[in-house]
Amino acid sequence: MINNYFAYYSQKYASKWLVLGIDLVSILATFFMAYFIRFNFTLGFDLTQFLVQLPFILALAAISFLVVGSFKSVIRHTGFTDVVNVFKSIVLMSFTCVAVVLFNRFADVLPGFTIPLSIIVMHALLSFVVLSASRLLFKMTYKHLKCKLLLTKRVLIYGIEDSAIATYNALLNNARTSFNIIAFVDDDVKKKGRSINGVPILSYNRLNGNYVDSNNIDEIIVADQNADNGKLMKLVDGLVDSDVKVTKVPPIEQWINGELNTKQIKQVQIEDLLGRPPIKIDNPNLLNEFRGETVLVTGAAGSIGSELVKQLSNFDVKQLVLVDQAESALYDVQQDLKRDGKHNYTAIVADIRDGLRIDSIFQTHKPTMVFHAAAYKHVPLMEKSPYEAIKINVNGTKLLADTSSRYNVKKFVFVSTDKAVNPTSVMGATKRMAEMYISCLQKESKTKFITTRFGNVLGSNGSVIPLFKKQIENGSPLTLTHKDITRYFMTIPEASQLVLEAGTMGKGGEIFIFDMGESVKIYDLAKNMIKLSGLRYPEDIDIKITGLRSGEKLYEELLANGENTLSTYHKKILISKTRELDYARVKSEIEELCITNRFQNNNIVMKMKSLIPEYKSNNSEYEKFDKRVNLYKKAKGINENKQDSNIFKSVK
Repeated sequence: MINNYFAYYSQKYASKWLVLGIDLVSILATFFMAYFIRFNFTLGFDLTQFLVQLPFILALAAISFLVVGSFKSVIRHTGFTDVVNVFKSIVLMSFTCVAVVLFNRFADVLPGFTIPLSIIVMHALLSFVVLSASRLLFKMTYKHLKCKLLLTKRVLIYGIEDSAIATYNALLNNARTSFNIIAFVDDDVKKKGRSINGVPILSYNRLNGNYVDSNNIDEIIVADQNADNGKLMKLVDGLVDSDVKVTKVPPIEQWINGELNTKQIKQVQIEDLLGRPPIKIDNPNLLNEFRGETVLVTGAAGSIGSELVKQLSNFDVKQLVLVDQAESALYDVQQDLKRDGKHNYTAIVADIRDGLRIDSIFQTHKPTMVFHAAAYKHVPLMEKSPYEAIKINVNGTKLLADTSSRYNVKKFVFVSTDKAVNPTSVMGATKRMAEMYISCLQKESKTKFITTRFGNVLGSNGSVIPLFKKQIENGSPLTLTHKDITRYFMTIPEASQLVLEAGTMGKGGEIFIFDMGESVKIYDLAKNMIKLSGLRYPEDIDIKITGLRSGEKLYEELLANGENTLSTYHKKILISKTRELDYARVKSEIEELCITNRFQNNNIVMKMKSLIPEYKSNNSEYEKFDKRVNLYKKAKGINENKQDSNIFKSVK
């Protein structure tokens, strides 16, 4: 309440016209002081002449202030530019006054009217000192009262570059909260002992929980635009037991009219703490790759699909065709494109399992490139519905790939997952089967079929980050399936950029995998999210271990057994060398599986296992098939890695 009243009245009553009035009164007072000083601090001057000169000085001052506009600045934010404007006003007033006095001496327009030049000079000096000092005094008084009346936050600013100085100024000029900047933090130990605007520079090595607690630090604001993510992760980890809040200044290009507003300073996001530098793609060939192309994106309303659409819309494509069965989400993507001034797109509500509908879309729009991101991806749900997983992830991909081949599409880029590597779930197995099918199709098609694999995408629909955020908002414990579970992570923009880059470099038949750095321990990620929310673990929010879900892995892999990689011209993108397939048999059995009766879940899973030797169920009811097969092989002396449909028929 006090915050609101203080900010309201300080802004309402310190209007520019009030400032102008005070400035004019100050000009009259300093004019009197100039005479008083000139005559040895006595009133031994002609008061009648003085009173005649006052209106003239008042008029000149008013005109000068109005011309320069020095009274329009916000006094509590007075800076160097405002003092310069005061100086300009005084100079204009004084030179005009001298010109009028000299002109009157020669022309005698106003007989007997004159002002001693010494008075004019003294008046100018006194006016500049008084007006500048009054502004600075008001600013200091305002800051003092704000510290007394408003909530004061003790903060550290991480960084010493231009963005850090801008952050410092924005905090000091905030009308609703008082900030006490304790120190700037910098990585360079050589700057230790130096200061900026009287604020000391603290070495990064000294920033720990003890320093934060002993100095009662409320907030650490990361203003360094090039801050190392590894150091940020280390910083947050080291402050887990402290009550300090860690926030971050947005990139300069997001500042409002080039100026930072304290409302833009947000919590450090978990995306900032991947422990590796962000993956950046800067390939001018992308412009040529998509220029004039008609690009179809399936799953266009999903996390990856919508970001692909966003990035593709920035290229000079002929047309974007957006396909998704989620009507509301697709509408949102369409509205985003409209807001960005994009018009070369067509949004289509369609199901990729509908072959006739897909054929109609290809016939009408004639896409030259396809990015296939539509899929069912939730492991536990698909474990209970193998038929649905087959329909979308395998049959949907098959129909789309067949249609692309029939219409001679140049490139077909399939978005797969690391769960397809040595799959332990129905979902992972269906994605691996889709990879296998388009590999088979590559042998008989002019279309270049390209597969991309990557891990978990931060912030995507159904991923762990939104789940943790929702649980924190509700004040409930964070649910974690296993304390040692790890995952590879990348951001949505990173994933989409790499998909586009892989699509550009692909020659057909490759499976591209992405270097995502070290895998992240989800337990540590959960603790950091609690910390970044301004809460404490376990006092405020606890972490509950629920046990691995059906089909879930303890850790993910990017390469299957027997695979290795080839490098590409981009160090973050590698090509997986997969084992040779019996293309005719695999293609035939996948086609047969796509028409399997929906109620035959066991039969579906057994057929998938016969096609994918490395598919071993984990924490699932389908583990029984692996056990039977292993016993059968042991009894028959069959190689453990050999698996085919005949073996499953024998143990059925």
